[in-house]
Amino acid sequence: MNRSLRVRALLALAVIAASLYIAVTVPVRLGLDLRGGTQLVLETRSTPTADADGTATDRTLEVLRRRIDALGVAEPTLVRSGDHRIIVELPGVQDPSTAADVLGRTAQLTFHPVLGTADDTTARAQRQGPGERVLPDDAGTPLRLGAATLTGEHVKEAAARFDGQDGAGWHVAVGFHGAGRDGWARLTGEAACRPPGDPARRVAIVLDDKIISSPQVAPSIACGTGIRDGATEITGSFGPEEARELSSLINGGALPVPVETVEQRTVGPTLGAQAITAGAWAAVIGTALTALFIIVVYRLMGVLATVALVCYGLVSYAALALLGATLTLPGLAGFVLAIGMAVDANVLVFERAREEYASRSRPSARSALAAGFRNALGAIADSNITTLIAAALLFFLASGPVRGFGVTLGIGVLASMFSALVITRVLAESVAGRPGVRRRPRLTGIATTGAVRDRLTRREPRLMRHPRRWLATCAAVLVLAGTGIAVRGVDLGVEFTGGRLIEYATTGPVDPDRVRTALVGAGFPRAVVQSSGDTALTVRTDPLTDAEEAQVTGTVRGLVGGAEKVRDELVGPSVGKELRRGALIALAVALGAQLLYLAARFRWVFGTAAVVALAQDVVILVGVFAWLGKPVDGVFVAALLTVIGYSVNDSVVLFDRVRELVRRTPGTPLADLANQAILQTLPRTVNTGTGAAFVLIALAVLGGSALTDFALALLIGIAVGTYSSVFTAAPVAIQLHGDRGGPAT
Repeated sequence: MNRSLRVRALLALAVIAASLYIAVTVPVRLGLDLRGGTQLVLETRSTPTADADGTATDRTLEVLRRRIDALGVAEPTLVRSGDHRIIVELPGVQDPSTAADVLGRTAQLTFHPVLGTADDTTARAQRQGPGERVLPDDAGTPLRLGAATLTGEHVKEAAARFDGQDGAGWHVAVGFHGAGRDGWARLTGEAACRPPGDPARRVAIVLDDKIISSPQVAPSIACGTGIRDGATEITGSFGPEEARELSSLINGGALPVPVETVEQRTVGPTLGAQAITAGAWAAVIGTALTALFIIVVYRLMGVLATVALVCYGLVSYAALALLGATLTLPGLAGFVLAIGMAVDANVLVFERAREEYASRSRPSARSALAAGFRNALGAIADSNITTLIAAALLFFLASGPVRGFGVTLGIGVLASMFSALVITRVLAESVAGRPGVRRRPRLTGIATTGAVRDRLTRREPRLMRHPRRWLATCAAVLVLAGTGIAVRGVDLGVEFTGGRLIEYATTGPVDPDRVRTALVGAGFPRAVVQSSGDTALTVRTDPLTDAEEAQVTGTVRGLVGGAEKVRDELVGPSVGKELRRGALIALAVALGAQLLYLAARFRWVFGTAAVVALAQDVVILVGVFAWLGKPVDGVFVAALLTVIGYSVNDSVVLFDRVRELVRRTPGTPLADLANQAILQTLPRTVNTGTGAAFVLIALAVLGGSALTDFALALLIGIAVGTYSSVFTAAPVAIQLHGDRGGPAT
């Protein structure tokens, strides 16, 4: 074993050992869509007296944190997003309306003297004098209140308590501190001067412009003395949850500015568990099929690549855990997808090694492998960098689960490069040098050229003889896809349009037309009802209040017995508009970034041709989804950007070979060089696409409703991307280059 191989072996062992330790000791944090819970996006609003700037949002976040701590939610997450938004994740919380009410209430607690009752005229006027106001008590009687003498800032602590002996039941005990103790004594002392039964003997406790309690001062309290212990009790028809909620609001303090819920997502724990199980089975079955295919094609090298693939999975998982990344549902899909794409670097190396073995007079499997790794390095680097560009765009421009997909995809790409260039190389070169392998070179799998390459060599088709015909075919496909967009329209998901999406799990088959008719009759004429399989139903509507959502759920359950709500998403129109704009920006930036990178690496002719091909892929994929009536949402955008990376990946491998042939035979017409490059790289394209297809088919079949459309988009995208890199990118490059011979400049 030479020194460089020994260094790689030590590096591989160190990384694998560290990854194994991390995987065993550090758990990966699961997103709410996998473990169940509620995510709220709150937006701060300015008032005439306070601006909702970054400072106010920070203070609001701290108040919300104290309220959530009081609610007892395990492992909550609160982060600021921009100057006006706060993202709150509440694992295990399945009632978003209660959580949103507790977090969104401004909690302006004030204590007022009661001046008396008010007649209807006064009640309509709402105010009598400076600082006075009229509010109804819990019995509906309008009370005239004086100016507030105490606020929530004077409260030391509030606690929910139960008194079973005196019959008070659940109540909230409030203690005052500092000036609040004297203020409370003064307020109650003045009320005690009124005779029993007089409304003015009462003290009103107001929370967010609503009287929550208006107790009368006890007869035992002397006039002018008041309650000196600095404590009181807020009583009412409280249950245990209401009492705890009120005490948490008082303890948390008032929000410096109001907040509004602009986005809300709730996923049931059952749906998350099913997604994890489905993703795990898809990973196992997809990886097994991919490994079997690679072993059949590349024999012993395929076995070693499979071992490296397992190491890749371990390294990727450890990297996610070490970075503290949150594994979301699209992220889980990205992890599974990266397994199929990780094969690509190995296939590139093995195909180059086959070419080297076949071209030498005295071939050696080990030297052919070394040359294969050396010659494939440029294509591997370029193709993976383009995918990393897509992953980076998802991370910086997307949000929520789609951003998690970008993280796992990026980690997967880096881990796959390490797996192929270090682990596979160590194993392959070590085994290829064994005496038994040297005597039986066909065992390695690189001593044969392969069935695809043999067939191409025998026929030598001239695919680029008439490049304009391929472009005409591409134009026809584009027109067909564009017609779908124009005729059927693009069905934008709730997160892009704003609205509410509710998913139900049913115990039996469901008729979506019947549910749709019932919802129209219930006053929801724009409800869109879709079924997925026999036991899944989704309802998409305009933005609904919680009361309207309860009416929709009641209507569904009235028709479908045993319908369980497993997902609930509410997106405000402003957020939908921003997400829609962000998706378009992401696509535009992706195209521009790919063009700049390819132009720098391959000159403008090849860069432009590759971008034209991937733009075609985008239109075709959107058009197919339009014809199928599938929703275009954030997960679709993640798939679309992945397809862009894959399409450019294919084009990079092809143009890298064209560039190599240009150096060997300068002056040869570009059409001939492109044709030769296609024939030489097509085995790699077929083998890589097949490996990825196994994983995606497993995701589509086993991934459930949440991942079926994602896997379908990628399957279509890979097929279109493979076609476009050969029959769009190459002909476009030939046409842009013109009739000149030699290299494209």
